[in-house]
Amino acid sequence: MNSKQRIFGGGVQHVLDYLRRMQAESPGFFYAVQDDNVSSNGNIFWADATARMNYHYFGDSIKLDTCFRANCYRVPFATFTGLNHHAQPVLFGCALLFNESETSLAWLLRTWLQAMSGQKPPVSITTDTDHLIQMAVAHVLPETRHRLCKWSILRETKEKLTHVCQTHPTFEIEFIKCINEAETIEEFESQWKSLLERYYLMDNEYLQSIYSASRHWVPVFMRETFFGDFLSDDDEDKNTFFNGFVDASTSIQLLIKHYEKALTIWHERELKADLDSTNTTPVLKTPSPMEKQAANLYTRKVFMKFREELVETLANPATKIDDSGQITTYHVAKFGEEHNAHTVRFNTFELTANCSCLMFEFSGIICRHVLSVFRAKNVLMLPSQYILKRWTRNAKTSGGSTIEEHHLELPNNSQESLTIRHNSLRQEAIKFVEEGAKSIHSYNVALNALKDAAKKVAAAKKKKTDKTLVNSMINGRNQGLDEGDIDQADSGHSKEEKEQKIRELTAELECLNQQSEVYRSNLLAVLKDMEEQKLKLSVKVQNARLSLKE
Repeated sequence: MNSKQRIFGGGVQHVLDYLRRMQAESPGFFYAVQDDNVSSNGNIFWADATARMNYHYFGDSIKLDTCFRANCYRVPFATFTGLNHHAQPVLFGCALLFNESETSLAWLLRTWLQAMSGQKPPVSITTDTDHLIQMAVAHVLPETRHRLCKWSILRETKEKLTHVCQTHPTFEIEFIKCINEAETIEEFESQWKSLLERYYLMDNEYLQSIYSASRHWVPVFMRETFFGDFLSDDDEDKNTFFNGFVDASTSIQLLIKHYEKALTIWHERELKADLDSTNTTPVLKTPSPMEKQAANLYTRKVFMKFREELVETLANPATKIDDSGQITTYHVAKFGEEHNAHTVRFNTFELTANCSCLMFEFSGIICRHVLSVFRAKNVLMLPSQYILKRWTRNAKTSGGSTIEEHHLELPNNSQESLTIRHNSLRQEAIKFVEEGAKSIHSYNVALNALKDAAKKVAAAKKKKTDKTLVNSMINGRNQGLDEGDIDQADSGHSKEEKEQKIRELTAELECLNQQSEVYRSNLLAVLKDMEEQKLKLSVKVQNARLSLKE
């Protein structure tokens, strides 16, 4: 056991015992120890079935967060996260980093990819500025666009240049403006040079170092790649998966408890956001059919961002500057800010547009500049290629990256297939409850249908269990044959193979039991909700009758 692991004492063993128990209980739970030997310098990685399925839906852009390994934290905790369809943080896996060499970090990345069922690497990854992490990412994910965490660099800059910020209060404001508001690379270069000259910082080694890496963290260099960001830097810091659950006082003994609490809380938040997006109608601010279309497709938070861009088209007119047949070029600028115009090239026949701001490429949400051109060209509905499925209410149903792409095949892994079926059933159940509660007649029909469905699921579970028991009995009867018969009947099967078959059947039975329990829990929850709705409706009907009599 290495020095770091000795410091944590029995806490490491507590984590390992938990991971082994979870893997035994759930076939979809994955964990690995580097070199398969806890007594070595190995790191520990784990991901549950939900995290692995989350990657299937939202693994286009990820963040490897290692901030918890800093000296002020008691646990060297690292997480793989992303954003779900509500722009909420979503988990893809966790790790304990006892060894931070380039080799060990490369092992962590490879193991994480393996846990994600060998799916394609992410489009982009955001990490801390650690040099060893940068080398590991370059080695394991050579095709993935690597971004350094801008928020961490801004925080570090404030710490490194405290004396400058205190002497010149305007420096920090101008520095952030230079980083965030530069529209072109040339504009950033010019503003950076001017900033350093005004504050006599041309020879500052720290600023030179972050400038040399500017292509990996300054936004103007990253816009052509999808990162899914449309949050402010402050929101990004607060919106991490384990913020408020793991802090400087969290011990390794308490880590698992806080980990499970975070999973529960974020699951509840996602479910609430699902219900809000499905059951409530957002306020429309324009008569545009495109806004109504987006309201019916997007989740609530993403729709609000789209609506913001759509409303801004009223103050950002499109001016035609060139028309060469199929391609028409426009300048789009806010009134009074024509010097900050963006260029939009519009293809009339294909209804496609490319904007110099590259907002759609970066965030997956179409910009006000393209929307202004659409308005000028009477494009009343949002073309399907501009609706990323990952931002829609149905992000977890079958389909590709855009709203019209190919059908999704279920994974081979039984637990992952279970997760897909669970999500699909949940979506359908939400729609069922919504429709069933609209009237007393539809409520009674829906309630009876649910009761019938519950009986059919129970019957299917019993039939499958009985079939497995029959197979077990047949196997047991075969064991009662004399030795000669066994040799003749099972000459091609060793004792080990039979035991392996028994283990496989036992695992299959356990998986089926888990599926049945999931279905049973979902149906009971819906039935309970409908019973409550029935009681409320009965009270309302009774009150109405009393009112009529009076």
